[in-house]
Amino acid sequence: MKKILVFLSLIIIAGCSQAQDAAVKNPSPNIQNIPAFHILSKDSVYITNANLKKGKAVMFVYFSPDCSHCQRLMYELKPHITDFKNIQVVLVTFTQINMLKMLKEFHRDYIFAAQPNVLMGTEYPDYKLQRYYSVATTPYIAIYGRNGKLVEAFDKVPKIPELIAAVKKAE
Repeated sequence: MKKILVFLSLIIIAGCSQAQDAAVKNPSPNIQNIPAFHILSKDSVYITNANLKKGKAVMFVYFSPDCSHCQRLMYELKPHITDFKNIQVVLVTFTQINMLKMLKEFHRDYIFAAQPNVLMGTEYPDYKLQRYYSVATTPYIAIYGRNGKLVEAFDKVPKIPELIAAVKKAE
């Protein structure tokens, strides 16, 4: 009886891990297009789709300034900064407006956020992107090609070479 329970448990665990992998590789069809967004930058300026350059790939990174996984991702991206120069990066958080200081510190501490092709802000209080992507954990990354169609989405922190490969496909 114990062996049967252990065997069934292993099957369930294997099924769950495959389902999580499938969520990353085959994201919801609802996110196939670049979403409309409206975020407030650290400088109290609103950023929208109008700020994106037409015909250029886009990478959305939904993050939290105090998230250790997000901070580690930014740190690991530093040596690869040139691999992201041809893509527009939109860093979006849910941080409340009265906490814009956290955004300023994140911008200061992580050179990736200070690049000219990077837009960063909070979507507080409407959380449209959080709902659009069904963000459960941060960071969440969605990469769109020049045509505005989804290339790949990551609901877990990807390995840097995997992220760079997805960005290259989008360019």
